[in-house]
Amino acid sequence: MNNTLMTDFYELTMANTYFNEGKMNEQVYFDVFFRKNPFDGGYTISGGLDEIIDYINNFKFSEKEINYLRSLNKFSEEFLNYLSNLKFNGDLYAVPDGTMVFPNEPVITVKADVITAQLLETALLTCFNHGSLVTTAAKRITSEAKDIPVMEFGARRARGIDSAIEASKHAYIGGCVGTSNTYAGMKYGIPVMGTMAHSLVTESEDEYEAFLKYAKSNPDNCIFLVDTYDTLKSGIPNAIRVANEYLKPNGYPFKGIRIDSGDLAYLSKEARKMLDEAGYKEAGICLSNGLNEHTIRDLINQGAVIDSIGAGDNIAASKERVGGVYKLVAVKNNGNVEPRIKVSNDSIKTINPGYKKVYRFYDKKTGYALGDVITLANEKVSKENYTLVHPVETWKKVELKNYNVRPLLIPIYKAGKLVYNNPTLDEKKEYCNKEFNTLYPEIKRIDMPHEYYVDLSDKLRELKRYLIEMHQEESKKLVLERRNNNETK
Repeated sequence: MNNTLMTDFYELTMANTYFNEGKMNEQVYFDVFFRKNPFDGGYTISGGLDEIIDYINNFKFSEKEINYLRSLNKFSEEFLNYLSNLKFNGDLYAVPDGTMVFPNEPVITVKADVITAQLLETALLTCFNHGSLVTTAAKRITSEAKDIPVMEFGARRARGIDSAIEASKHAYIGGCVGTSNTYAGMKYGIPVMGTMAHSLVTESEDEYEAFLKYAKSNPDNCIFLVDTYDTLKSGIPNAIRVANEYLKPNGYPFKGIRIDSGDLAYLSKEARKMLDEAGYKEAGICLSNGLNEHTIRDLINQGAVIDSIGAGDNIAASKERVGGVYKLVAVKNNGNVEPRIKVSNDSIKTINPGYKKVYRFYDKKTGYALGDVITLANEKVSKENYTLVHPVETWKKVELKNYNVRPLLIPIYKAGKLVYNNPTLDEKKEYCNKEFNTLYPEIKRIDMPHEYYVDLSDKLRELKRYLIEMHQEESKKLVLERRNNNETK
């Protein structure tokens, strides 16, 4: 689908400025990165690359888009004609979906002409921010659930139809076993799952009649929602009655019950007793009702009996955000790649300049990730020993030995051609889980996690220091010039 105009309008007005200045052939480098892990967590999981590839593959200003832009009376015919012939001819590097990533390190790098690179900003951030948020939320929940399968039920809470469909995919990569979203099941081959809603019970004459109707229509997958009226006094007894009177006599299994309200820890334990006493020890108990990683952890610690979990709001419609940004870091001038920096009074907003790479170190003995280093693109990282140095507090150092090292950013496009062999969804899910297992438990804690090392190479740190000092000197000169001009007046 051609979504080329899914871009902020100022991207077009800036592109128009570059065109009017004759800079349409200027080559630039942009980085996508984020400054803080969502959920106050110790990690983020990269997502959204599929959508980015789809956007770039269909990046084109067709007659429809050009006619709309013409109707705005903001752009010259020369600029519109330029856009009508524009396509992505640059390079794009990214970390694969399912990769553990951390604040301030590049997760996507774009090398392209300045107009094309500028126009990609909005879509790339939309895809990365949404995909990463959902995948991270799902992994936090499925991780706390441990071996308990988690079904993603978030379609009705998502922010629109397309968002819901993509959220189901990202949730599956993040560890969910299936989705309630039937379209996502058809599109991506994700197992579709579901039980029943309270409306089937309230529409019927009574709860028993509702359960019996449901059993007759779905005899092989009978999971009754038992909390419409009274879980222990009505719901579970009626579910057992239908199992006794219809399912069992006809040779069908009683799959279980779902509890969607009340004290889930207490109710699940009492439900287990009732089901066991009735002879249905194989009947499972599914818990839902706005569950997140914290409530799941607490339920398990309180001895709740859980065979499966339905989670929706806190996966597909989290109130958190990733906050990825897109910053120009270098410009190619006369064959030389010149670094650029954005300096801010807020130190966290002072970016790492230049065309860069990111490397991850793994302990050969344990397989755990030891830390990441951001380097300039032309640097090589030793395979024998390396010293990680904190990017600001340089007295904090970690000596590394006996490690494996790998680059995180891999080529997705080269000279406009897609060179990435996109894995299957199940391969991404497996990769995500494997990546997650390389993190130390202290980093995976949902409360007050240990900070993962992301450091700068000596050359990059010195370049950043030099550029900051240079801009400080320029600022001092401007202040002196203004002061002198005012005194002269």
